[in-house]
Amino acid sequence: MKKPSRSEQEVFAELAALCCCPGYIHVLAYFCFRDNVILYAGDMKETDLRKMFSPSRLIRTEINTLLGLMIKAEIDWALPSSKALQDFIETTERLLEELHNCLSGEFFVGLTKETLESGTFDPFSRGSVLREPIFYSGEAAYNFQYLDLAVRKYAADAAWLEANRGFTIDQASRIAKAVEDVQAEHFYEICERMQKQHPDAWTMLPLFVFTAGEIAAKANLAADIVDRVLGAFELSPTERNIEFNALHDFNVITATPLLRMPSGDFLSLQSYSFAEALYEAPFYWMARDKAYLSTLTKNRGDFTESFVAERLSKVFGAEHVYRSVDICETKARRVSDIDVLVVWGDRLIVVQAKSKRLTLEARKGNDLVIRDDFKKAVQAAYDQGSVCAKSLLHKRFRLMTPDGCEILLPQDIKEVYLFCVISDHYPALSFQAKQFLQTENIDRVQAPLVMDVFTVDAMTEMLQSPLQFLSYVNRRANYAEQLMAAQELTILGYHLSRNLWVEPDVNLMHLGDDFSSGLDIAMLVRRTGTRGSSTPDGVLTRFGGTTLGRVVKEIESRPEPATIELGFLLLAMSEQAVTDMSRAVDRLAARTRADGKLHDATFAFADDAGITFHCTDEPAHIAGPRLESYCNLRKYKQKAKKWFGLCMSSVGLNVRFGVSITYPWAEDVVMDERTREMAAPIPIDQALFDLFKGRSRKKKTGRNALCPCGSGRKHKKCCIN
Repeated sequence: MKKPSRSEQEVFAELAALCCCPGYIHVLAYFCFRDNVILYAGDMKETDLRKMFSPSRLIRTEINTLLGLMIKAEIDWALPSSKALQDFIETTERLLEELHNCLSGEFFVGLTKETLESGTFDPFSRGSVLREPIFYSGEAAYNFQYLDLAVRKYAADAAWLEANRGFTIDQASRIAKAVEDVQAEHFYEICERMQKQHPDAWTMLPLFVFTAGEIAAKANLAADIVDRVLGAFELSPTERNIEFNALHDFNVITATPLLRMPSGDFLSLQSYSFAEALYEAPFYWMARDKAYLSTLTKNRGDFTESFVAERLSKVFGAEHVYRSVDICETKARRVSDIDVLVVWGDRLIVVQAKSKRLTLEARKGNDLVIRDDFKKAVQAAYDQGSVCAKSLLHKRFRLMTPDGCEILLPQDIKEVYLFCVISDHYPALSFQAKQFLQTENIDRVQAPLVMDVFTVDAMTEMLQSPLQFLSYVNRRANYAEQLMAAQELTILGYHLSRNLWVEPDVNLMHLGDDFSSGLDIAMLVRRTGTRGSSTPDGVLTRFGGTTLGRVVKEIESRPEPATIELGFLLLAMSEQAVTDMSRAVDRLAARTRADGKLHDATFAFADDAGITFHCTDEPAHIAGPRLESYCNLRKYKQKAKKWFGLCMSSVGLNVRFGVSITYPWAEDVVMDERTREMAAPIPIDQALFDLFKGRSRKKKTGRNALCPCGSGRKHKKCCIN
């Protein structure tokens, strides 16, 4: 990488001078249209979002920086000439790229051959290096999430807001949505107007203009309420942003993103900024009221807990989710408390929530403040969660709900998952968690998942099946050290489309932001009514209508410890394997219906596991012992750690019962003899190929030879028909 020829502050100063040029507001309108407005026809598709992931696109923080510098002088609204406009655009992009190089160049400070060979080169130990991922971390939430969750976040503060501001956040949220709708309605009218104009008169500024009257009509609210809301987020005409003198200084445009034009109309160049300000700013309004501060703090904690509990209940059912759980060693001694606890089968989720922001001083690259903020926001949540997790694994502790009821845990807990959840956007959260979070190895406790409420919202929206949710959480935790992405939503999007899987020999896999495009569309469709696919094609669609899909649903309907592991195994399969294995089971059922006999198929997996399907309508007291005996033999033959058996009915292909055998393999001379002539099943992909595509190419199996399906029986008594 080329070393920057100028300092960051020199580039920033030139950019500030450029932004104060006459007519620069039209440059900003162009950037906001080019990089934020999505044009599509009919259903929104992933190709329509392609430009949102382009390296040349300006992100929201860059545009806010330009806005913040522009308002340092009085805005000149005159439209520049076409040549001047183009020069402004090109110079802006050049300076922003140079500014980015200055920030990213900090990574290489101190890099020499000696420090590299000695292993002392550690750029991430310096806060100056973290300024780059903090500034360019992008959007961690959707704008509709900010608007919807803001209503929940400040619901308990409605009385204070009405008394001191004259409106509620619910009303403000309706107004912010109305601004987006009005701007969208203006689009076609403005396009028609531009077609009649000379190109020298073209500007995208009118697209972002609206009047208070238009908003009042669209939101169906009184004009005085609309005036108060818009006024609360309107930049004062005398404001010159005097504190904004470096990239990470406080920028007043983030708190008051609405501009007033000479005509009296309003201008909102980034609807996202308006939504984010509505979610963030009211906290600071109320924090100034010292008498209300304790109530405000309590309300913030209650919001995060109640929201996470509600969203997890959507997945697991309210009967499996508990809030504010006390862990007691005796009646008089409380060890700790869990904000939200999920108990599903032999799996537990422990959620510890915090309401801590990344401070301005940390954004400036102050090492000590960055680490202190992280300690208060994430490390404290993990430390408390790990104490709770250890307690859950010991029988001497009791779990009590606020109403005095005891929560009974399963006898043998298989896994505990830790969620560290914060209530606000925390720039570069996943990156900082990877760098700073200090964890310990605790038996049966998985690596922690660090996220904000917006990620919890998206996860529970898309993974509404308990098995699907836990399967993702399980793999996300196991791959914690191998995955890197700018946002947690990127990893979720990758999983939904590609089925999250990382090969053991891969040290680090970096995921690009564009993997979230299918998730982005699905969330828009579900939350805003946008036309498009509400479910990304991938992990959520591949089981539809298949026999294995019905098996997964039956496991979820009765989450027994023995079957949850099988659910994880099935969900990790590829779409082709799901389809082909389902067809194999369907074929077994057809044979059983035809001759009334037992038919089976065995599949071995690479990770020391396997599954046997027995299709029979025999009574359970006959079929059950036979299936269990066979699974024990097959497990021993394969030297596997675990083996599953499912007895399927021939009609309806329902699961009659299942067998789960899990214990370490050990050599046994008796089992050696019993399995000596048992045929080893071939790999699953080859088995399916032989079943459906390649059977005619194989050598014909004799009637008295062992059946090639691996059942251990003679071919004439198994699959010959």
